[in-house]
Amino acid sequence: MLKLPNKGPRRTGIPDKTIAELLFCLALIALISFRAHVEAEPMCAAYAEPASDHFDGELFFNPKYGPGHGAAAPVRPGEEAQRRSFGWFWFRFILGIDRPDWPQEVNAAPAAPPPERVPRGSLMITPVGHGTFLIQIDGLNILTDPIWSERCSPVSWAGPKRRRAPGIRFEDLPPIDAVLISHNHYDHLDIPTLERLAGKGARRSITTLGNRDLICKTGIPAVDELDWWQTLSLSGEVTVTVVPAQHFSMRSFWDRNRTLWGGFVISGPSGSIYYSGDTGYGPHFREISRRFPRIRAALLPIAPFWPKNSNKPPHRNFNRVHMGPAEAVKAHLDLGAELSIAAHFQVFQLGADAFEDAPAELKSALLEQGVEPESFIAPPPGEAINLKPVFTLLNLPAAAAGN
Repeated sequence: MLKLPNKGPRRTGIPDKTIAELLFCLALIALISFRAHVEAEPMCAAYAEPASDHFDGELFFNPKYGPGHGAAAPVRPGEEAQRRSFGWFWFRFILGIDRPDWPQEVNAAPAAPPPERVPRGSLMITPVGHGTFLIQIDGLNILTDPIWSERCSPVSWAGPKRRRAPGIRFEDLPPIDAVLISHNHYDHLDIPTLERLAGKGARRSITTLGNRDLICKTGIPAVDELDWWQTLSLSGEVTVTVVPAQHFSMRSFWDRNRTLWGGFVISGPSGSIYYSGDTGYGPHFREISRRFPRIRAALLPIAPFWPKNSNKPPHRNFNRVHMGPAEAVKAHLDLGAELSIAAHFQVFQLGADAFEDAPAELKSALLEQGVEPESFIAPPPGEAINLKPVFTLLNLPAAAAGN
């Protein structure tokens, strides 16, 4: 029998262990995505409406970059960023390359139960954790992107794990009048939490285009989906407007950018509150400020991001769809907000930043950009922020505010 010479182990430049981990992770992600696609969340009908400056008739995209921006060959809107972002996702997020250690769990007691409601002219905002805020405004209770689950994932046994408990126990929530869902990523559109809210009596949800069918499956009785700049009334005095964000959408390999992403402005007698959802820094902040010139509170993400002490540069598309502390401070200034409150940090590890990086770099960014630290805060989950009643700001007697 002919014997081939032994040339020794084949060298690919990538350790065998890393290759094995990559193959395992690819198989795991394919299984999770298949389960989400076929078993857990059957695909809804594709959204079909006339094309716009952020929809080509089939896919949504970020107007700042436009169709095929930055690609060597023409691609459809959003595809180039997604392809490159997946490379970053596999190697950094799934394999854990260059990702710092986080505590497995932060021990923190939940806050006292919030009031059942606040009166007209009053505004209370309680961060629950990540993108979840309880906004109590003019007699209404509103939740943004609620997630009380242990993982943000299509399955309960894999995916990013919660490192910090919600600041409010689910059982202590007051009656919820509206649930705002900014986009369909698992850390923002959490089906188990929405099902629990439906069982608890949540009456209504407002979301971005293409997400209605999925949210309806949770049992919430009324679901409205809106395009950017469309407005809906929650009461005789309180409205919600969907506003632009610079991001993307995906719940499986089969539905990239088939639903819209966005933020919300809630307006009532006590003022306007802006919740950005996930977004990169862009010109939409100035346009939001132009249309809503007196924003009392802006809820802005400060992670995930590439920290200054990282030994590798960020992926070129990462900063297009996320903000770090420095960009969040720029957004705060663009918005002209009375107060900004940090979101999206120290709950799920989704980037290259260490656990303490986001609040630490927020302090540095405020100093570098000459912004008073009291105007952009990063409170722990459960710490309620009471904004002064409108009649106090206007130097009116309390009785006049109710007229």
